[in-house]
Amino acid sequence: MMTHEWGGIDILINLAGVMDFVRFDEQDPGMIQRLIQVNVEAPLQMTRYVLPQMIERRHGRIVNIGSMFGSIGFPCFTAYSASKFALRGFSQALRRELAGSGVGVTYVSPRAVRTPFNPPVVHHMAELGLMHMDNPQWVVKKIVQAIENNKQEAYIGFPESLFARLNAILPGIVSRAIARQVPTLISFTQQKARA
Repeated sequence: MMTHEWGGIDILINLAGVMDFVRFDEQDPGMIQRLIQVNVEAPLQMTRYVLPQMIERRHGRIVNIGSMFGSIGFPCFTAYSASKFALRGFSQALRRELAGSGVGVTYVSPRAVRTPFNPPVVHHMAELGLMHMDNPQWVVKKIVQAIENNKQEAYIGFPESLFARLNAILPGIVSRAIARQVPTLISFTQQKARA
């Protein structure tokens, strides 16, 4: 096995993900299952696979790439938000479980990244100023910095990083701000359905 040939795995970066933009009452049940399998189960299973040898060597780092939507539940990204909340919770619980083991856990929460991963409607929302998108190279640089600095959590992108923290202590304020965007988001889902 490759891990023995190279002396073990030093770092696991769980980056795979699936996203859907739709009202939850219209969400395809199969897509819910896929979101959970790719965004939650796959990182858990990958981590479970590499963790025993990391613990044995008392060295390693698990890096879970989440999303701002894992801290801020966002309309029309409901199932996606739920999956990223789960990944954030997993990261936090595992980090606490591994305290003193020599194995670290980093949770990275970027805002939208300008890649084909996002459906066209997300790019359109960014063009209209409803959300911000970052250059992938810049985001990668921030992820590498978080790993090099052994950060437990890294929230990438302002003001979303502030909103994520604010949502943790005063969710009502964030809910009121997001409520103003809901009619626009719903209209985008209707446009997507007609396309």
